[in-house]
Amino acid sequence: MLKRCCDEIKLAFIENKIFIIISFFILVFSLLLGYFLQPLLFDFLNPAVDELTQKVDNGIIQLTFHDIFINNLIIIFQMFIYGMLLCLSIVVLAYNGFFTGYYVAISQDFFRTLAFLLPHGIFELPSCALACASGLVLFNFLYHLLKSYYYEYTFKDAFLCNFNKLKQAVIIFSVAVVLMAIAGFIEVYITIPLANFILCWNFLIVFQ
Repeated sequence: MLKRCCDEIKLAFIENKIFIIISFFILVFSLLLGYFLQPLLFDFLNPAVDELTQKVDNGIIQLTFHDIFINNLIIIFQMFIYGMLLCLSIVVLAYNGFFTGYYVAISQDFFRTLAFLLPHGIFELPSCALACASGLVLFNFLYHLLKSYYYEYTFKDAFLCNFNKLKQAVIIFSVAVVLMAIAGFIEVYITIPLANFILCWNFLIVFQ
């Protein structure tokens, strides 16, 4: 059972590697643009940063596993579902990349910011990219479904013919959810103490 599950995941990634590559490229590109174009993005993104900060300060968003995971789950679910709407999942991914790059750029302490982002970010960012890729696979499924239905088959036959694409979209999204759960756990229970330890150790080295 486990081997079959692993084989299904491997096949889903292999057959949809172009969508995964595209998604990771968009994520990295938007991260870099958000960082280097920070002055140009101030009017657009700074209100979002202020709003997020206020929600955390007011307790609307709490740094608990439940709140963080649910908030991030909503984001990656949007990327998955928006794939049905002319690949709008790309827009959601790019926005989050811009936002993260911008946030790092406006931080006063680059090393400190990375220390508080990287431990969970190494799981969270790939999760976002895979969620976007799953949305693109979902769009691919819908495109071939409608094409098959229009030209060749009944709707039922067209659905069955292209069902594998839908299954692979769900598989890739499921991997994204697992990665996001891991990221949420690390962010709540590991990131802060680990970052404080690294920063404290760095402080001791500098002032030795």
